[in-house]
Amino acid sequence: MVHDMATIFDCSDSSGLLTGMRLARAAIGRGELVVFPTDTVYGIAADAFNPVAVQRLLDAKGRTRQAPPPVLIPGIPTLDALAEAVPDEVRALVQTFWPGGLTVILPARNSLRWDLGETGGTVALRMPANGLALELLSETGPLAVSSANLSGERAAMTVAEAERMLGSSVSVYLDGGEAGSDYSDFVEAGTGSTIVDATGLLRPGGELRIVRAGVIPAEAIHAAIAEAMASARAEPAARSLPAERPEASAPPETPEHSARTEPSGASAPLADPPERTQPPAGEPSPGSPG
Repeated sequence: MVHDMATIFDCSDSSGLLTGMRLARAAIGRGELVVFPTDTVYGIAADAFNPVAVQRLLDAKGRTRQAPPPVLIPGIPTLDALAEAVPDEVRALVQTFWPGGLTVILPARNSLRWDLGETGGTVALRMPANGLALELLSETGPLAVSSANLSGERAAMTVAEAERMLGSSVSVYLDGGEAGSDYSDFVEAGTGSTIVDATGLLRPGGELRIVRAGVIPAEAIHAAIAEAMASARAEPAARSLPAERPEASAPPETPEHSARTEPSGASAPLADPPERTQPPAGEPSPGSPG
């Protein structure tokens, strides 16, 4: 079903979903803009590798190149394709919180031919926990995505709010219902992803910084890192334990030995195996969606 505006497609309806996704893919390929829901807010998207399309995105929102958009990706493997280096702490975070409301800033690969704005050589990456968004990303590849609103306005939580602000600057609107419902019990509507700057972890003595509070609490981020690092420290210790020595087999008994040590008809007891003093390495914590 198509809404009263031809550019808005109701993705709860199979016909609207198929048509909307097809036209959205085509629009991205032409360097145009598309709006779709994420797990936090509605986003306005452009081909991350098309500088003209990215500039259209910034113009539609009324933003400058000093506010480059994040890049949404379809899966964790894309992290290594776009980031020059990924610290172990970041790997622990994405295993725990992706797909979900965590955006990670890392150095961008020098070989990438893109222009997202004044990034300082970094890129902000996120894998959203929304089936519609992930399906589109799997077909288009990485997309530059910012919240679907005019700069300074509240983030759009419905497709109608996004269309009211962005209008004809967007070619295709995908209506996936109200965004942010996964987080509505504990954060205010319109809260975006938590953004962490992990570039400091690549310097001696550097740390991860939370640069924007969002739907993932800071306490959960620090706890995930601490648990992962504790597991990493435990693994070398477990590997360094000496291998358990097999029991030595008893020498054949002579009649003299048997008569001297055992009562008639008794068998020699087996030695108890040595007890383990080192527990196995800790298991990684289960992931929690963002």
